[in-house]
Amino acid sequence: MTFDATTVRLFLHVLAVSVWVGGQIVLAGLVPALRRLGPEAPAAIARQFNKVAWPAFALAVATGIWNIADVDVTDRSNGYQTALLIKLLIVALSGVSAYLHANASSRRGMAVWGALTGTSALAALLFGTILVTSS
Repeated sequence: MTFDATTVRLFLHVLAVSVWVGGQIVLAGLVPALRRLGPEAPAAIARQFNKVAWPAFALAVATGIWNIADVDVTDRSNGYQTALLIKLLIVALSGVSAYLHANASSRRGMAVWGALTGTSALAALLFGTILVTSS
């Protein structure tokens, strides 16, 4: 058993992704109860969550880049490279849609961007799992 830079890198990546993806799932589950507390409650909780979620997203991206740098991608199969490219696009979509969700001015915009954020975050997690299990 070793404790080295790889262990730290993977731990930080899994931690950050857990906060980003898991936090969205928890927050989505809480929205109905928060609405019963008052019309401003969901927005207040979301603003507070963003103080944790965005640093986690940044850490996930940074450690993701570290992960890619640690792997010789050119030595991998075309399938691996394709899955990696898809994952990178989905991660970008997750970040952009989360930003648009947080800045939406209509309830419909919040719903559409929120759904896309959650779906793309889960898809990025799935593709990350595919990459790890195919190594």
